Amino acid sequence: MKIKIFGFIVILLIMSIVSVADAQISLGEKAVQKSVEVIINSAGDVHVRHVISSSNIPKQVELIYGIVSNILVTNEHGEEQQFSVIGDNNGVLIMPSDENSILEYNLEDVLIQKDNVQTWNFRYLETTSFIFPEEVDLIFANDRPVYLDEKKGITCHGCQMVLEYSTNESKILENVKWEDKEFVVEIRSHSNIEEFNFDQPVKSITFDVSDENRFVTVIIPLELLWKPYSVFLDDKKIYFHEYINNGTHVWLNMRPETSGQVTIIGTTAIPEFPIIMPLAIGFLIIFLVPFIQKFNLR
Repeated sequence: MKIKIFGFIVILLIMSIVSVADAQISLGEKAVQKSVEVIINSAGDVHVRHVISSSNIPKQVELIYGIVSNILVTNEHGEEQQFSVIGDNNGVLIMPSDENSILEYNLEDVLIQKDNVQTWNFRYLETTSFIFPEEVDLIFANDRPVYLDEKKGITCHGCQMVLEYSTNESKILENVKWEDKEFVVEIRSHSNIEEFNFDQPVKSITFDVSDENRFVTVIIPLELLWKPYSVFLDDKKIYFHEYINNGTHVWLNMRPETSGQVTIIGTTAIPEFPIIMPLAIGFLIIFLVPFIQKFNLR
């Protein structure tokens, strides 16, 4: 009889522990988040700001993973509101409010610097906006380059990505002279770039990279070397991104796994195929098609 009573008490104790554990994980309904903003400054400090829709019942907000500090909840007028921290800074329970709530906190040790590149293995399943330092104009999301230009950042939907960026990438300008013209090829990388050469008969640009697994971005005047392109590391064809074409220049990005010679081969090179020629040919075809059709009908 004593054994049965003891067993019953143990079962009740386990059930109570499970209930408490569940309560720590979820103390209220999931909040509706109007926006999530991650602001990164030049020093790599990260500040997070959530805007939470008003509610007449307590709402729970999951925090972005990391070492969380300086949690603050205010209303839209900057007045502090009551809140409770859930678990080990895993979430926040926001008290009822008839206004939107602003949840803010700092994140530490989420950015890891390697080879002069800041890296963050980010995962948060709410739509999240990232604001970068002013000096950052190029970032990488899962190895894909994103040129910010005059934009301050990016927005990630249901966000899971490896985010990478650099604030002090070297920019090398190589001058190419051909007859009476001069072109500038820009190369951006943390790898040393040497032995740059433009070969007009072969329709190629070559240069040596001294470091492995470093991003290399090459900005090529289209009038100098026309696409489509192939990229090689020594004799091996490698993957690259062509991600900007503003009509005068194209941006190519690659990440050579080892040191060696990078070769970019185009289809035409100055002076074979001036940049205006593809457009002229296109307009000519459009102009001639109706006449060809009439001729065929006769």
